[in-house]
Amino acid sequence: MTTIDYSVWDHIEVSDDEDDTHPNIDTPSLFRWRHQARVERMEAFMKKGEELEKSLAESRRKLAEAQRRVQELSSASTPEAKADLTKAQEEEKQLKKQERSWEKKMQEHRTEEKKMPWNVDTLSKEGFSKSVVNVKPEKEETEEEKEEKHKTFVEKYEKQIKHFGMLRRWDDSQKYLSDNPHLVCEETANYLVIMCIDLEVEEKHALMEQVAHQTIVMQFILELSKSLKVDPRGCFRQFFAKIKTADQQYQDAFNDELESFKERVRGRAKIRIEKALKEYEEEERQKRLGPGGLDPVEVYETLPPEMQKCFDDKDIQMLQDAISRMDPTEAKHHMKRCIDSGLWVPNARADDEGEKEEEPLYEEVKKEEQ
Repeated sequence: MTTIDYSVWDHIEVSDDEDDTHPNIDTPSLFRWRHQARVERMEAFMKKGEELEKSLAESRRKLAEAQRRVQELSSASTPEAKADLTKAQEEEKQLKKQERSWEKKMQEHRTEEKKMPWNVDTLSKEGFSKSVVNVKPEKEETEEEKEEKHKTFVEKYEKQIKHFGMLRRWDDSQKYLSDNPHLVCEETANYLVIMCIDLEVEEKHALMEQVAHQTIVMQFILELSKSLKVDPRGCFRQFFAKIKTADQQYQDAFNDELESFKERVRGRAKIRIEKALKEYEEEERQKRLGPGGLDPVEVYETLPPEMQKCFDDKDIQMLQDAISRMDPTEAKHHMKRCIDSGLWVPNARADDEGEKEEEPLYEEVKKEEQ
């Protein structure tokens, strides 16, 4: 199929509501539904851990009090004191059992935490040092400013962005961003998203998948910078250091994000193609409209079968006979629609010899009415 050329600002849609268009590309929105669910799961998991720690601490506090009481009663001599000692010892025994139970649950929770896949949020935990490049507070940009910023950036760095989009190896990507740190930004991610959709529309599926991989790389870096609250140019090396040494679980998490993104790209491309085809069909329909603005195909399909046969056979006499047998009002209605759609041209020549055609059938209908 031929390439469908469409404007970035008029045709790219990123909202889940496909009828809702936006002049800019908010790339993170393509990932936010997954990220939000992940954050909620992490918050619930952390809350559970905090509750376990509190329960364990409370159990240990009670145990310490029971042990102190046993110590105080250990020298008991009276029957009452000995009874209290026995009771305190039993309580100590039960509290030790509870402590072991909470410790076991806490250990299970920590083991489960270690098994959890890494993501851009957990990358920012302790042990992953922050960059010295700080994020400067910025005022909220207007949609016009965002559009102009994106347009200017693409005009200046389009060739470099495309080069990055075609890289395959982690080391190559890291070195290229080290040489061109200005590419580590939202504008690059936005352009890569557009590039993916363009390639899918053009049915260049393998190239789309390659650029999609680099899109997720850039998106992970951007989300990491937000988590660390640093400039993305200052943390992309940390991302590559982590992804290159990650275990299978982390690779699976990255690949899961990648597959999800590719599916969304295919969905957007399908919508884009369908819309382009509809626009093309509408343009073709507009071209064939008659002088009265009616579609000849649609008018033909509404004609009585006997009139359709007349047009199929191109038999004028048969058409005259057909309308003469019809109700005058109905005949007038159909013939006016035929003229407005261009199916019938009044006063047209019958052939190249200059033989004059009979008067328009519309006039014949008028006579019938008289």
